[in-house]
Amino acid sequence: MKQGIHPVYKEALVSCACGASFRTRSTVGNIKVDICSNCHPFFTGTQKIVDAEGRVERFRKKYAKKSK
Repeated sequence: MKQGIHPVYKEALVSCACGASFRTRSTVGNIKVDICSNCHPFFTGTQKIVDAEGRVERFRKKYAKKSK
């Protein structure tokens, strides 16, 4: 292997919006995520709508049925 071309992996803290956190190694340092395996619907079995930047509300507003 060539010397000096590989990145340095430092210990990093990954924190989720739900409050869960765990330690891993990364080249970029600490990481903040919106969803993790503790709160992801696939792993928890619950349905959850993740509203990123109001997209869900804009979609509902745009395609809502207009009542007379």
